[in-house]
Amino acid sequence: MAKVTFKHNPVTLIGNEVKVGDKAPDFTVLANDMSEVTLASSKGKVRLFSVIPSIDTGVCDTQTRKFNEEVANLENVEVITVSADLPFAQRRWCAANGLANVITVSDHRDLSFGEAYGVAMKELRLLARAIFVVDTNDTVTYVEYVSEGSNHPDYEAAIAAVKATN
Repeated sequence: MAKVTFKHNPVTLIGNEVKVGDKAPDFTVLANDMSEVTLASSKGKVRLFSVIPSIDTGVCDTQTRKFNEEVANLENVEVITVSADLPFAQRRWCAANGLANVITVSDHRDLSFGEAYGVAMKELRLLARAIFVVDTNDTVTYVEYVSEGSNHPDYEAAIAAVKATN
């Protein structure tokens, strides 16, 4: 399992660590309108799953904006921000920031994504910061488990992986 800290304290990740070349695990999360979203919901597209602890923090805000600015304009690519925030909080954040086209999904209900991708922090019931790129055939082509939850991911490497996968 990946070793991760949150505010420099070690946390226990529950679930299965995902590696490049793996078949992307399925999951069930909630969209802002409370409808269920699964891996199949975006089948046929390259997906960048941007996993964050909470949309209402500075690093998570930056991460969500940066990936949507840099990647969302690419053809056949979908950026999906995943957190354990309530769908209502995600919708409020998008509205307050004028980002109506940003896709946010909530793993609050049962940590399905968190456990499937090995990013559920047991001690905090939040998701650890991570990036997963999944190709049109549901194969994982890029993985980054950010070692410290308050650090930024490697934006350039993730964007390059999306472009190479697309």
